Amino acid sequence: MDPKLFFSNNFLDGTITSLIDSQQRPAPSVIVVGAGISGIAAARILHDASFKVTLLESRDRLGGRIHTDYSFGCPVDMGASWLHGVCNENPLAPLIRCLGLTLYRTSGDDSVLYDHDLESCMLFDIDGHQVPQQTVIEVGETFKRILEETGKVRDEHPEDISVSEAISIVLDRHPQLRQQGLSHEVLQWYICRMEAWFAADADMISLKTWDQEHVLSGGHGLMVQGYKPVINALAKDIDIRLNHRVTKISSGYNKVMVTLEDGRNFVADAAIITVPIGILKANLIEFEPRLPDWKVSAISDLGVGNENKIALKFDKVFWPDVELMGVVAPTSYACGYFLNLHKATGNPVLVYMAAGRFAYDLEKLSDESAANFVMLQLKKMFPDACEPVS
Repeated sequence: MDPKLFFSNNFLDGTITSLIDSQQRPAPSVIVVGAGISGIAAARILHDASFKVTLLESRDRLGGRIHTDYSFGCPVDMGASWLHGVCNENPLAPLIRCLGLTLYRTSGDDSVLYDHDLESCMLFDIDGHQVPQQTVIEVGETFKRILEETGKVRDEHPEDISVSEAISIVLDRHPQLRQQGLSHEVLQWYICRMEAWFAADADMISLKTWDQEHVLSGGHGLMVQGYKPVINALAKDIDIRLNHRVTKISSGYNKVMVTLEDGRNFVADAAIITVPIGILKANLIEFEPRLPDWKVSAISDLGVGNENKIALKFDKVFWPDVELMGVVAPTSYACGYFLNLHKATGNPVLVYMAAGRFAYDLEKLSDESAANFVMLQLKKMFPDACEPVS
């Protein structure tokens, strides 16, 4: 499928192109810095509107946080994995459909686990005993009630507080919602899943805004072939320069000059900056003139979530045919879960996910130590689990 046709039909009415043609002047030039999904999408639309576009990317690959790994001999998304909201209102949905890519739906619209339905989950305690499904369902309903009660806490607090603090207030007010023993550990697992959704610990999630996003209808679909084909389609025929690390952006006299770390310069009529917020927070790109104070302040105030994945490939499947398997524990930090890609793709791959402070702690380990830790978690659930082949 030609991505030019897709974007022309869906995003452009021809006004920009007609204006350019009527003036009979050289096409305006734009430098896009950063080849993640936003940078590539911006470059795609401008390219299809007859702008002269150059896309600069510091890494040796496209996609940014979208990264489909093929080292297992099958696609494994180590970054973005789902289409959240499988409906035409989602701008990616028509493109995914036109490319003939398969989505494996993991939840409907009202899943308490956000991207997974309860029926697709199997939980275990630290001794490897399966948690009764009725307990999982009942605690899930209690978790919903707790979150509903935090809305009342939010209305009473003009200043923002964390979701964690709000949950504590709710449990103090409604002791009947407190859970004991195994049920408490299951509740901690639900909180762990919420933390994974935001890639941050509950004491860092804003009570005021955690549920303010516009959630599209259609449930959530896992990309069976990975997201790489989407990136490739959007990048078709665009002038892309990999391994081009930008260190300075200067603007003035209706031109923008972009300087690379090796001293080379690119000049255009305009530039679009789509680098990760972490790059801006670390001041790795110098702006001349300096960015306005309001923008510097916004960059400083915005937080960055962290989620890591550890993918394991096995020579045989020894786990149950469910989408998600989790370990419950007395604290959300000690809980964990595996995504079963075999259910969706037929490949014997499990992906362990860690978010927030736990993700940072895992990064302190070597790859080998991290994999060993994950295997210990897996063997809590399945004592006879075999070692991964990759």
